[in-house]
Amino acid sequence: MTTIGHTRTKANLQTGASFAIKKNTFQKMTLIRPYRASWATDFLSIREKLTSVLGDICLNIEHIGSTSVPGLAAKPIIDIDIVYNESSDFELIKLALETCGYYHNGNQEVEGREVFKRHGSQDPVLDFISHHLYVCRYDSAELQRHILFRDYLRTNPAARDYYQHLKYEIAREAGEDRKRYAAIKTVKAESFFIYIIHLSVAEHDGFSKVLC
Repeated sequence: MTTIGHTRTKANLQTGASFAIKKNTFQKMTLIRPYRASWATDFLSIREKLTSVLGDICLNIEHIGSTSVPGLAAKPIIDIDIVYNESSDFELIKLALETCGYYHNGNQEVEGREVFKRHGSQDPVLDFISHHLYVCRYDSAELQRHILFRDYLRTNPAARDYYQHLKYEIAREAGEDRKRYAAIKTVKAESFFIYIIHLSVAEHDGFSKVLC
């Protein structure tokens, strides 16, 4: 098993910078918030609601993104992947989600990840817990990227802390502006994503269809 504390990202190999970081405090940060245990509870509340709507469709609902990693600071928005097996399942999921106030917003130029947004129906869970909802086939490269990155950070505190430091730095550079943060993060964090996924693949058991 590769331990990230003794490795370097591709982006930093030439400079010799390791994952070790200096302790910094960012008390004034508002875009990126310290980890909250309530994020896990928020996910469970959304999952319960979605499960009741989606019925007997063969699928899995995954908590992804930074809020799914204990101890990691994040934007307070729950990222969720609904994972399905067959193309026919997607149509059933789409119809079910439409009944509870979602609409399909395409893939937003990310292949293998369909985006669903809210109409704003005032549901006490779905319209009051900020979240991003995606629907992905089990063999989608984007889904695998989400899971591999999440799972590695969950089990490698040094990688998690390095990523947190990077997120704070990007937020500060972006002046706490969400759109600027996303644009800068795409450039500055991509090599870290790629490297972590490379490490995670070596530890992962692979991906198979959802079992029902």
